Amino acid sequence: MSVTIETLHHHQAPAAAPPRRKLRIALLAPPWIPVPPPGYGGIEAVVAPLADELVRRGHDVTLFAAPGSRSSARVRALLDRAHPDEIGSALHEVDHVTRAFAEIDAAAELGRPFDIVHDHCGFVAFALADRLATPLVHTLHGPFTAQTSVFYEHHAHKAPVVAISRTQLESAPSGLRVAGVVPNPIDADCWPLVRHKEDYLLWVGRMTEEKGPHRAIAAARHAGMRLILAGPVQPGQEPFFEREVAPQIDGDRVTYVGEVAGERKVNLFARARALLMPIRWPEPFGMVMLEAMVCGTPVIAFPEGAARELVIDGVTGLLVDDEREMARACERLGGIDPIRCRQSVVDRCDVRCVARSYERVYLEVAAQAAHGRRAHAALGPAWSERSAHRARAAERLAAGGRPRSRLGAVQ
Repeated sequence: MSVTIETLHHHQAPAAAPPRRKLRIALLAPPWIPVPPPGYGGIEAVVAPLADELVRRGHDVTLFAAPGSRSSARVRALLDRAHPDEIGSALHEVDHVTRAFAEIDAAAELGRPFDIVHDHCGFVAFALADRLATPLVHTLHGPFTAQTSVFYEHHAHKAPVVAISRTQLESAPSGLRVAGVVPNPIDADCWPLVRHKEDYLLWVGRMTEEKGPHRAIAAARHAGMRLILAGPVQPGQEPFFEREVAPQIDGDRVTYVGEVAGERKVNLFARARALLMPIRWPEPFGMVMLEAMVCGTPVIAFPEGAARELVIDGVTGLLVDDEREMARACERLGGIDPIRCRQSVVDRCDVRCVARSYERVYLEVAAQAAHGRRAHAALGPAWSERSAHRARAAERLAAGGRPRSRLGAVQ
């Protein structure tokens, strides 16, 4: 069922103030999935509205992303194809990042340097940030584990980071240079507010145990309500899906609609009585919660990870401890005002607010880098090798060749 205009009530975000100055920004997205993602996507769904909003605010933005990407920013697809089935492959990430770094270096030598590199790619760019003359800021998109904490602690001095939630920083290793806490953005204008909901609950995500589709099924059964499950079964998730989820799908009380996108996805979020979020892991954000709440759809969540920040109990949803409490919370959904629910997201996470926050980060990081360059000006000979390298890259680029970077071999 499509959303009709009579059911919509849009609350616009406040108009954005003009930026203090125009910046040349290199946005570095991962090489796996196009921006915006054609279906399920995490980081790509974050980078897409941010890139467009930065352009709208007058900045000169180049988006280094997977082939097939679309944006109002200048798009540079450096690899031959996207790699959706090889997410995390070091080969493709290193190739993507080092090609981007080579172009960023060459731009400086051609007299059009970037002011800032904003890295959303992963580990490689952060680990090599000190090899790049242009200042880089790295957004943390994942949780800290034992392994990643060792990595970030070792490389912490190389670039400042931005966290996407305060919860994410609770387990951060020592030494990180935190430039700010900026939530993931959502373009509220692209999502309708629907005040009159239909009689179903919704769960959206990857089919993994920590995301809890099986717990959502249990909660919906306790509540006596229909449940719609949406999301991909990615490689390696088949055994869990076949064991815990598939046997309970009956096409009536529990329906699985697979991966959704576009208008169908918007309708699912906007019409649902509530989104269930029975996670059992410290999720650093959770875009599906924003996508529900901006439609006026409350979220019933376990108090894990960033759900404790995003879900304001009694305003944008309800925080509960287990499946039976989740079921009982369904009886309290009438107390959630869809308009207040949406406005809370607009005020905190609309892309206009997020872009302004990132502008402040960019200016601060660029100013600190400039101060550092002045402090090291006496070390002129130490910069000569890098300058010569960039000059050679610029010559190749001007001659029509593809610039190569000394970063091609990871040391």
